[in-house]
Amino acid sequence: MFRLLTIEFHKLKYNKASKVLIIIYFGLLTSTALITAIKYTFGDFTFHFAEMGFYNFPYIWHFNTYIAATLKFFLLLVIVSMMSNEYSHKTLKQNLIDGLSKKEFILSKFYTVIAFAAISTIFVFIVTLILGLIYSDYNELFIIFSELEYLLALFFKLVGFFSFGLFLGILVKRSAFAVGAMVVWFIAESIAFGILGWKFVSWETAQNIKNFFPLESMANLIKEPFTRHNAVKSAANMMGEIFTKSYNVEFTAILIVSVWTFVFIYLSYALLKKRDL
Repeated sequence: MFRLLTIEFHKLKYNKASKVLIIIYFGLLTSTALITAIKYTFGDFTFHFAEMGFYNFPYIWHFNTYIAATLKFFLLLVIVSMMSNEYSHKTLKQNLIDGLSKKEFILSKFYTVIAFAAISTIFVFIVTLILGLIYSDYNELFIIFSELEYLLALFFKLVGFFSFGLFLGILVKRSAFAVGAMVVWFIAESIAFGILGWKFVSWETAQNIKNFFPLESMANLIKEPFTRHNAVKSAANMMGEIFTKSYNVEFTAILIVSVWTFVFIYLSYALLKKRDL
């Protein structure tokens, strides 16, 4: 494992574009946290996320992991560009000539995916913990470390998403086309959902089926946190609206994403094994 990871990080070390994207990603994670910690004044109106309770434990775990998950496209570009460079620079063929098996090659990419997801999750944990300790109104240990399952959900979401990107990168061989294929797939899931609900089954059944689609299952791991916020709930109650949505991290969603991750990695290996390099 460590030998394969060393090979991949050695390649990334000399890839300027990948290094820039990685720096941008972690820079955005940090800057997003700092921007939301700033107090904004518009005339007589003052807006401050911290004072509004967005940084209160345990809600901050949900809020920050959701924000971090929206920035995952920057690391997706790193993943798909890794595969694009393997073909354009012919390093894939050279690795195989040097004795690396196709199985080891795929595993090296998958280990890199896991490493990126793990580093991102640990980084979000550290940033969130610091912000929470500074701004949260609740500092009891059992409150601070409750709802850490959102970090687990973030990890599985990133692994699943990057594995999908890895498969598309192998399939189309070009990073731009791989990202485009991801967008097309997202649109296809929405169209399939619409057709199912309109023509074949009820909208509720169509949504239940859609929950098994890869991108939808990943989205279900961390649901949007805004309507969970007390201020939003209070405003909704004043207008006669009541939110009954569940914001919990569900084991079924983790299981579905794990299955899709296995499928994408297996298909990546099967495609590489079949393809004449």
